[in-house]
Amino acid sequence: MKSPKLLLPLALSVALLAAACGGTSTKVPGDAVATVGGATITKSQFDAVISRAKKGYKSQKRPFPAVGTPEYQQIKQSAMQFLVQRAELEQKAKDYGIKISDKQIEDRVTQIKKQLGGEKAYKAQVKANGLTEKTVRSDIVVPQLLSEAIYKKVTGGIKVSDKDVSNYYKSHLKVYQQPESRDVRHILVPTKAQADKLYAQLQAGADFAKLAKKYSKDPGSAAQGGKLTISKGQTEATFDQTAFLLKKGQMSRPVKTRYGYHIIQALSDVRPAKTTPFSQVKESIRQQLLRDKQNKAMAKWVSDTKKEFDKKIHYQVGYAPPKTTTSGTTTG
Repeated sequence: MKSPKLLLPLALSVALLAAACGGTSTKVPGDAVATVGGATITKSQFDAVISRAKKGYKSQKRPFPAVGTPEYQQIKQSAMQFLVQRAELEQKAKDYGIKISDKQIEDRVTQIKKQLGGEKAYKAQVKANGLTEKTVRSDIVVPQLLSEAIYKKVTGGIKVSDKDVSNYYKSHLKVYQQPESRDVRHILVPTKAQADKLYAQLQAGADFAKLAKKYSKDPGSAAQGGKLTISKGQTEATFDQTAFLLKKGQMSRPVKTRYGYHIIQALSDVRPAKTTPFSQVKESIRQQLLRDKQNKAMAKWVSDTKKEFDKKIHYQVGYAPPKTTTSGTTTG
């Protein structure tokens, strides 16, 4: 069962919850497929998800897998994962006092339509995935909004101090150091004989850029007349040494590397090595450290939530996930 990428609930798509836990139990009502904490997932809810999958297959002109086949079992497991995850999400949102308004829902639907390219494209996606206007809101938009609200609750108070940022910069100083660099142009050919011939033409006044475009085998620079910017120590040793020894405007004799023979001309002076100032990268470091802290906080939340629901999920016979399954991320 495929859902439009832009419509996937945030929490489910990044595995905020673990669905494959719990076990079968006689405590599950006869008209239900599972219980999650205080919530009951009914057989009719499960059938609705399967029906949606069938419509999606039909719109894609694909035969729906027969009951009992491995393909059907995958769809069944995905449906159960989706329903259990949604129930977990709703319960955790309730614990946090999170409520989603009708305006939030409609605003998100409008946003999705815009992302997908308008009303027509949106309706095509809805139909292709066996959805309806109602299920887009209940099964996709609401879980998405709940996920985002939970994320804000869990990570909202996380801060990164100036000291953290400064310490990171100092301990990763090499990352912000830029070696010597200069602009050059070159012609790369496979044989010394051809290189010598071109060198002679250049010595006689031939246009370097025209010869590079016509003969150079370097796909990255030939179209630009052989021009490229190089950094010290980041090209072949022979090429690197020659390129940085040349004076501005000077041209080398053919130089051999594993790629062939190069004729190199220096177009600029050598720019000295430098270190990017802390002031220029301070905020980007802060954002990186903030994301790292937020990810760690969410990872802990996921682990704690899984433990919380481990003994709160019970499946009807025939609906439990395989024992070998760990944590699920498929939304169905």
